[in-house]
Amino acid sequence: MQALRTAATGMAAQQMNVEVISNNIANMNTVGFKKQRAEFQDLLYQTIQQAGAQSSDQGTIVPTGIQIGAGVKTGSVYRINTQGAMTSTSNKFDLAINGRGFFQVLTPTGDTAYTRAGNFSVNDQGQLVTQDGYQVQPAISIPQDATDVTISQSGQVQVTQPGNATPSVVGQLELASFMNEGGLSAQGGNLLLQTGASGAPVTGTPGQAGFGTLLQGYTEASNVDPVTEITSLIVAQRAYEMNSKVISTADNMLGVANQVKS
Repeated sequence: MQALRTAATGMAAQQMNVEVISNNIANMNTVGFKKQRAEFQDLLYQTIQQAGAQSSDQGTIVPTGIQIGAGVKTGSVYRINTQGAMTSTSNKFDLAINGRGFFQVLTPTGDTAYTRAGNFSVNDQGQLVTQDGYQVQPAISIPQDATDVTISQSGQVQVTQPGNATPSVVGQLELASFMNEGGLSAQGGNLLLQTGASGAPVTGTPGQAGFGTLLQGYTEASNVDPVTEITSLIVAQRAYEMNSKVISTADNMLGVANQVKS
């Protein structure tokens, strides 16, 4: 009975749906995290009677035909890049992007990764780095004797040093943007990598056309909405249960058919 296989594809699809939702909920407090959504597609159809086929010698045609679907599959899991809330941290090295763009990070393999998580620190050499110690690009070095650090909305980094009342510029942060941000490949650790689907990065100064501005002393919170996720979780659970009910019903029907005696 085809209903058994069709319902099984529905259960598998809803299982993946729940896995995506659970990942969103797990990352509710992850800095710069962007929620994901699963999209589904119907499978191939078995055509029993073709719509438009001639049904008599007088030229009458079948108006709708008969097609039986084979179930569902996961078409894609896409990332929703809406803005997260700004959270004040009072840490002068924390940065939040208000608008489009990604921070650029140099990975140990020499690749450039991209992130919205701006919870930065300085390492033992005074370089601005991520929580994993990966250097932010372009490289920013803070002098050891700096008494204050100011990062403007346009990404200019200035420090105040003893004996010098005028702040000096030590670097300029840049952001990267992509034609298709949803095409970036998540690597874990709040890092994303460029793919053929995302297109090549375009870099620019914060505040330029197409780029957001920076907020010092803030981080961008996850854009996961708990109410929406719980609602989606309930819907997925009910869909899973209904598909399992179809399997039970089809099994009972097969049992009745097997009991028929000639």
